[in-house]
Amino acid sequence: MSARPYVLAECTWEALRTQRYEVALLPWGATEAHNRHLPYATDTIQAEQVAIAGAGRAWEHGARVLVLPAVPFGVQTTQREVPFCLNMNPSTQLAVLRDIVHTVAAHGVRKLVIINGHGGNEFKPIIRELQPTAGLLLALVNWWTLAQPARHFAEPGDHAGELETSVMLHLAPHITRPVSEAGPGAARPSVVRGFREGWAWTPRHWVSVTDDTGVGNPAQATREKGAAFFEAVAVQLGEFLVELAAADPAALYA
Repeated sequence: MSARPYVLAECTWEALRTQRYEVALLPWGATEAHNRHLPYATDTIQAEQVAIAGAGRAWEHGARVLVLPAVPFGVQTTQREVPFCLNMNPSTQLAVLRDIVHTVAAHGVRKLVIINGHGGNEFKPIIRELQPTAGLLLALVNWWTLAQPARHFAEPGDHAGELETSVMLHLAPHITRPVSEAGPGAARPSVVRGFREGWAWTPRHWVSVTDDTGVGNPAQATREKGAAFFEAVAVQLGEFLVELAAADPAALYA
């Protein structure tokens, strides 16, 4: 397979030195347990592959976009008891993103989109802090929200459930264990009503919530569901990137 000109890791210096890109995509995942059947790299694999698929569709329509290498570390401050859930604090994410932003802005990129793959990563306050001095437009996409999951899954789940398991059966079946080996992903509800109903929030202490590290039942997951959802996500992202690439950051509002 030949190198894809929209994937930085596959490009050579000779190809890059004359190419100009309007939008950079930064996949940002995590390294964490995903029930008994999904690999620790699940969030990173999904974010990266969604970014590449969306960028490929945008490139075909003339948008000059570039997918940066994925960041494989996410915020795991409430999962410290789970073996090898590798934590990156939000303040560290801010520092990492600042350095990347300044680098790509210096090479003419005018927009950067984080393709987030981990629910524990909260980039909105980080973007708000960086935007005034970033030198480019910063944006965020939580990839799993792109294509109305309820249309594809009976019970999408929150973590290693039907949605994520289906997508991993499509993207990485060689490192995904059979669904029959998964735990049920049952989650204990909070004793506090506000937290249960979602209008109040506190970080979940993961080992107190779930016995198998999953939140959401993967039992109905299939590769076919994952392929259909991934395709819908890629199309939606591709259309967004075409529109974003053509937009003037100084004139986003009519």
